[in-house]
This record gives sequence, structure tokens and C-alpha cells, in this order.
Amino acid sequence: MSLTGQASDDGNRLLVLAGGLVGAAGVALSATAAHGGGAFTGTAANFLLMHAPAFLAIGLAGGNCCLRIASLVLLAGLLLFCGDLLARDFLGSRLFPMSAPIGGTLLIAGWVAIAVSALWRPRP
Repeated sequence: MSLTGQASDDGNRLLVLAGGLVGAAGVALSATAAHGGGAFTGTAANFLLMHAPAFLAIGLAGGNCCLRIASLVLLAGLLLFCGDLLARDFLGSRLFPMSAPIGGTLLIAGWVAIAVSALWRPRP
């Protein structure tokens, strides 16, 4: 296997790992929200659960470099957005000023980049 193939395989494995962890966190936070979690915990759980299949699909299907980068932008946005919501509930403060809006913007950018990746043509 070439070095390029190995890097691609590692990127795909990372996305499957992220999908599994994001899904597990979403289920755990859903249970927490159902048993008296804070106001933001359910929202964070929903966001995690709705994004987990995207990471799994991209990781399992592979894809071009643009798609993998878009997925990492999506993951960073998810961590910032949900992290800020959970910090508000469990720590009583934000991660840092503007962390949720930055995370939300990265989520939007990640989804747009995933759409753009459909138009990406590999170089011959």
C-alpha cells in the first residue's frame, strides 16, 4: 500500500472513530437530559446524534480530500458548539466567548463544504 493510501485509510478510520464516539456521547447525553440534565444538554445530545451518522458514512465510504477536510471542519464545529452548551449546563459558564456561534458557523461551513465536495474532481 502506498503512503497516500495509508494516509487516506487513517483519515477514514479517524472519521469512523469520531462517529462512534459522537454517537455514544449523544446517547449518554440523551439519557442525562431525560433524567434532569440542564436546558442545553438535550440540544447538545440531538446535535451529536444527528451528526454521528455523517461521520460514519464518510469514514466508511471514503471520499476525496475535500470531503475529509469538510468532515474535520464539521467535527470541530460540533465540539465547539456542543462543548459550549454542555459547559453552560455543567460548569455554569461558557467555554470561551463566542464559542457556540463559532462552532455553529463551522457546522454550517462543514455542511456546505460537504456539498461542494460532490463537485470536486480528482486530478488526472
